[in-house]
Amino acid sequence: MATTSVTIRMDESLKKQAEKLFEEMGLNMTTAFTIFTKAVVREQKIPFEITVDPFYSDSNQAHLKKSIARLNAGKGKVHDLIEV
Repeated sequence: MATTSVTIRMDESLKKQAEKLFEEMGLNMTTAFTIFTKAVVREQKIPFEITVDPFYSDSNQAHLKKSIARLNAGKGKVHDLIEV
């Protein structure tokens, strides 16, 4: 079977994290992506659920804008942020 090269761009930190994890699994990046691609072709779908971050939903953005307007109007309460 002939092989071909594929070039992708990703965040450098993400790449390093993935390479470390794949190495712990006994894989390299090429093998991991080949496994992923074979699963996509076999199942005819992405083999895991992809969801939208609810933070960016229209209803949450409307809620945030309303809260900001209340704060700007001197109503509401400002809370300290907790760093995680």
